Amino acid sequence: MTNLSFQLYSARNYPPLSDVLKLLAAAGYKEVEGIGGMYADLDDAGLAALRAELDSNGLAMPTGHFALDFLEKEPARAVKIAKVLGMESVYCPYILPEHRPTDAKGWYAFGQRLQKAGAPIRDAGLDFGWHNHDFEFFALEDGSTPQDQIFAGGPDLSWEVDIAWVIRGGADPFAWIEKLGSRITAVHLKDIAPKGENADEDGWADVGHGVVPWAKLMAVLKNTPARHFVVEHDNPNDLKRLVTRSIASANSY
Repeated sequence: MTNLSFQLYSARNYPPLSDVLKLLAAAGYKEVEGIGGMYADLDDAGLAALRAELDSNGLAMPTGHFALDFLEKEPARAVKIAKVLGMESVYCPYILPEHRPTDAKGWYAFGQRLQKAGAPIRDAGLDFGWHNHDFEFFALEDGSTPQDQIFAGGPDLSWEVDIAWVIRGGADPFAWIEKLGSRITAVHLKDIAPKGENADEDGWADVGHGVVPWAKLMAVLKNTPARHFVVEHDNPNDLKRLVTRSIASANSY
């Protein structure tokens, strides 16, 4: 698959990063997706060193995650980080449970907040969007979902869709791809283990080794603007297994 990436959050428990990058390159990956903890606190020299290490492994970082508070407090720094590392798209990935709105109006306002936070990113010529988990698909009292309200409040937001989280949120991924497919600029390739399996990995599975119908989904997702397809597993107990089995499966779709 072209534009197959690997979310470095999946390797957070397998330092050092230099070994992870070598493993990914050897397995055939050409892209990685970064997380805020990797680069938010780096100075210019540290950023340059990270870029050099990516380059030396033949890896690009076209997408990256940034925390909302960082985007709001240090927008110029976020843009510089993205530019130095070669990002095309920046995604805000999460909001803690205690900070989540509880009604449709609140989620709409959150979408407006994301819209505003993304303005400096868009002004710099980059794509900006939201990355979902499961809570965005839990019904609100008015029958809508947080996902509906976020994207209504943020008309320019792109969507990095995490299909497995959509499913865990009790929603139909095909219906949501049809509904918001025009907003999708990246996709997380993550799989869900059969019920009762992989409990030590929080019920996740390597791509192609779970119950998510990836072949059918990819046929639909290829009709969206999605440019990057990112392998992820939130809690793997064997990084090399995840890396090698997932790329083999993804390349078959």
